[in-house]
Amino acid sequence: MQYLVSVIDDKDNPGRTDRQPAISAFNERLIAEGYWVFAGGLADTESATVVDNRGEQAVFSDGPFVESKEYLAGVWIWEAPDLDVALKLATEASKICDRKIEVRPFR
Repeated sequence: MQYLVSVIDDKDNPGRTDRQPAISAFNERLIAEGYWVFAGGLADTESATVVDNRGEQAVFSDGPFVESKEYLAGVWIWEAPDLDVALKLATEASKICDRKIEVRPFR
């Protein structure tokens, strides 16, 4: 089963910025243990563009699709045998990257 693992940061209470070495080591472990599918960090929300082409013309808007103090800072895609394993890894990931983690299975 694959899981989208979202890293949630908070503009009012951001995670520590010194976590990259620990995150890299965690990623290496995910790769070695076969859980890793893909991962990446995202640029700041100010660089986002929303495209809405549901009407007569496409509308392009600067910024995130929703204004919020919390925002998506990065993602992992993990392959895990079940939700319990994914949640165990997410618990470690939250501590390692000093941010909230959301886990959602793909359908």
